[in-house]
Amino acid sequence: MNPLPNQIACPYCYHKIDGRRLWYQCNGRGSPGKEGCKPANDADRKRETGIDEAARHSFAPVSKRGLPQTGQAECPKCGSRTGNRVCPCCHTPLSANFGGSASPLIAMVGATGTGKTMYLNVLAHELTNGLRRRFGADVRMSEGSSTVDLQQVYESAALPAQTLSNLATRKPPVVFEWRQQQRSIGGVMNRLRTTFLSFYDTAGEDLTKLNSALDLEYLSAADALIVLLDPFMIPHAREQINVPSAAIRSGESTVNVVNRVTEALRVSHSVKSSRRIKIPVAVAFAKIDAFFDVLGPDHPLVRRPEGEAPPVYDEAAGQAIHENVRSLLFEWRADDIDAHLSLNYTNFRYFAVSSLGAQPDYVGQVIDPRGIQPFRVDEPLLWLLSLLGVVPRKEAQ
Repeated sequence: MNPLPNQIACPYCYHKIDGRRLWYQCNGRGSPGKEGCKPANDADRKRETGIDEAARHSFAPVSKRGLPQTGQAECPKCGSRTGNRVCPCCHTPLSANFGGSASPLIAMVGATGTGKTMYLNVLAHELTNGLRRRFGADVRMSEGSSTVDLQQVYESAALPAQTLSNLATRKPPVVFEWRQQQRSIGGVMNRLRTTFLSFYDTAGEDLTKLNSALDLEYLSAADALIVLLDPFMIPHAREQINVPSAAIRSGESTVNVVNRVTEALRVSHSVKSSRRIKIPVAVAFAKIDAFFDVLGPDHPLVRRPEGEAPPVYDEAAGQAIHENVRSLLFEWRADDIDAHLSLNYTNFRYFAVSSLGAQPDYVGQVIDPRGIQPFRVDEPLLWLLSLLGVVPRKEAQ
């Protein structure tokens, strides 16, 4: 079912909301003769996001003749005039830029042991550093987002702890606000667009279910999806390298993991079995650094991009990576993955990435002494952003 006009997904609770009719939150200043509202527990926010902290009263503005609300609204309890906007469903504060333009939500899932938490942290570092500079964008973590201590991640020598299942605890998503100039039809850089990127760090164990209300809400809101897969789970790939037993976190076949994602997307997006899923899916194989020696320095999947990357997504280079990964799947006798994706998705692409750039000590749970050296971690996101019109793309000739 297509969303109603002007409806976009809240990047915190994933419900579809009207970007023109957001709620407001009292600023606590009060009005003549009335004391301002005091922070109190918000049951709606706790239920929808897992955040249990005191906040001031959230309320729907009084609509005049059904017109969109702009500017400020008056708190019905204390009369304070406020311009603080929040989501009508989860009451999480929203940026003043929210609702002004389309805001694609890119979801991310990965099975147990794929290193999704580390990948998410490294991708966050790339967003706020290399990608920000490359595209001349203003990229920052939004208020209400899950805390990602990028400095600690890069300075710590330890691998992150395993993410707990959302049945045990629910963390807020990591939300980024990406704002940059875009060209108008005439080619002039005079249009500002703000895009909100929301990533929820689901536990790998949750992929064994993917049927909870949160999972389905998250996937239903997704305009695109990154699926992070572990090549160590492919038997014939694992046989080519020396993988310690501590690095093997699951014995489940990779195609079963992909199938479970497919089934969840069919349910959440109401896709008939006779149809392919239309949202674009980036299928990223993690830990590719473990295969560098086997592939050799001249292999296309091993070579790092040379020189300063231009502010575009290179479609020809992306297609080449896709075909090389696809060839590996056939070499690894894992072509059932390719068959499944080809017959269930309209648009998918393979990627080979490494968050660390070198194998860690899986027994000691520490990274390589040389530190984090990310390898192509930004490419799945940039491909999706180029399809969604957020960043420009260089088409293949």
